Amino acid sequence: MNGRMTSAALQTLEARVAREIEMTAHPRTEWMVPRLHRGQPALDVLIVGAGQSGLATAFALMRDRVRNILLIDRAEEGREGPWVTYARMPTLRSPKDQTGPDLGLPALTFEAWYDAARGAGSFERLYLIPSGDWHDYLCWYRRVLGLPVRNGVAATAIAPGRLDDGGRCLLVTLSTGEVLAARKLVLATGQDGTGEWWMPDFVRALPADRRAHTCEMIDFERLRGRTVAVLGAGASAMDNACVALEHGARVHLFCRGPEPTLVQRYRWLTFAGFLKHIGDMPDEWRWRIMGTILRAREGFPADTYKRAIAFPDFTLHLGCGWTDARLEEGGLVIETARGPFRADYAICGTGIRHDMRLRPELAPFAGSIALWRDRYAPPAGEEDELLGAYPYLGPDYAFLERVPGEAPFLADIHLFGIGATLSFGASGSSINAMTTAVPKLVAGLTRGLFAGDLERHWKSLQDYDVKQVEIDWDRTVRG
Repeated sequence: MNGRMTSAALQTLEARVAREIEMTAHPRTEWMVPRLHRGQPALDVLIVGAGQSGLATAFALMRDRVRNILLIDRAEEGREGPWVTYARMPTLRSPKDQTGPDLGLPALTFEAWYDAARGAGSFERLYLIPSGDWHDYLCWYRRVLGLPVRNGVAATAIAPGRLDDGGRCLLVTLSTGEVLAARKLVLATGQDGTGEWWMPDFVRALPADRRAHTCEMIDFERLRGRTVAVLGAGASAMDNACVALEHGARVHLFCRGPEPTLVQRYRWLTFAGFLKHIGDMPDEWRWRIMGTILRAREGFPADTYKRAIAFPDFTLHLGCGWTDARLEEGGLVIETARGPFRADYAICGTGIRHDMRLRPELAPFAGSIALWRDRYAPPAGEEDELLGAYPYLGPDYAFLERVPGEAPFLADIHLFGIGATLSFGASGSSINAMTTAVPKLVAGLTRGLFAGDLERHWKSLQDYDVKQVEIDWDRTVRG
């Protein structure tokens, strides 16, 4: 397509975005006034993570006239999130018609952007959304909305603080050594924000140049002609197997269960009743429903499987978990349920584990955060140690205290990553839930900000003296 035409189409779309934002700007009253910390304005909201969830949260806050915000991301600009780093699938797994960051504005949808960037009718011809295009869309989204993002910095510590007027705030130390004061903190930190990417200890003990997790950057070209063993049969494990195959490796994928996940239960939950209200249901139902979905794990799509079996050097081992691994005679020996297996390289698609003691910014107060095992005792037969390690969140996505009164500042730290899944179902990091989850999160943030300013609002009401009409007293008869 002609580049000039593409540019013109995007300019037209961006004008539509501005117009739709203006048309839906109610209520328009500016209601926030900066609170001070050491004489300087404290941020109203600091968002850690400028991927899709952080960006959408920032947009929703700005629409609610909360503009004194900042997003930070440890990645350099253009490399936020997984899409151009460790997401090794050619397309998104979500159906193309699921909307998300647009938050209901047609001009902000991926469809509108794709047709403007690729030519009218391009979206209709699309089968699934290419991952690279989704990343480009998010970069455009950030630019066209003018979202305040600072790249190349991470949050390394969080501590309670006080505003100059005595109000509560958080003091967030950055990797640069700076300390930012913020009234509210959102952790939009994705998959490992409440723990770590997990692999068996015996794999982690192998030399770093002989093993990797699927979340890591891998030099697949170095694996050409080598035998690669992949542990796990989820979508990410299969994606990494495919990339290794495409680079000329011989790949053996090991599924710990008797068969891989073939029914994708996560697809079941994409309906309004669930997305809007599962977080409001009793604990026993949240545990039962989300536990069923989470234990089933995310299976690989049919297209991914076809991508793998197109290569004769792909072998799927069922019911064959790993029990040990070691370096021997220049290669790896992996002990499996069916005996030893020799390989040159090991990749673990083994997901994450929740343990906030492993996050430097959360570790000092991790023991004060309520977990599901602290708040809910499942009936016999429904116990699950992994589920019990999820944080038990308040209705506004905030951490709760394990012991009341021990750490009140936790009420100002709102989690919007995978760790919120047991409390709210699909929410942080999930495209299919964004249009319901982001407004719920932001309503909780603005509720807290409003509550913290009640004295000011009360005084503002008392001082309010804007007359609707001027009476002509000469034409008025008093009784």
